[in-house]
Amino acid sequence: MIKLRQFEDKDIDTFKKWLYVPHVAKWYHEPEDWMDEVINRNDEYFWINHYIVEYEGKSIGFCQYYEYYRSGEIWHGNIKTDGTYSIDYLIGETEYLGRKLGTQIINSLCEMIKTDNNAKRIIVQPENENKASCGVLLSCGFKYDDSNALFIREI
Repeated sequence: MIKLRQFEDKDIDTFKKWLYVPHVAKWYHEPEDWMDEVINRNDEYFWINHYIVEYEGKSIGFCQYYEYYRSGEIWHGNIKTDGTYSIDYLIGETEYLGRKLGTQIINSLCEMIKTDNNAKRIIVQPENENKASCGVLLSCGFKYDDSNALFIREI
């Protein structure tokens, strides 16, 4: 069973290491931007909820969720942004890949988002080539929206 705990300063070096592991770096481009975000999580990026994923007490990954409209991103297509959230997730420790932990991470994030009274949907846009991420989203109840080229789950 996984546990999500608040990201802390003590996690910065581990997170940086994960960003450069080949299976993560392939999808998490511009690691310096990701580092800036977690370093400034209590200031400029206060609106993003950052977590460390623990499995049996060991830090194995990272995840976050945020209200989409706050991001300034524009990949939502024709989906209304009011009540829309997005998530990011990774398993940084290679030996924990392929254990269905991604499903637990995503479902945990969805449960957290559900507690926000404004939450209506979650959208995610992994790269099409990231078959593992696309597959886990589908197994977590997301549907692929062809017209907007993203995954969506209504809450």
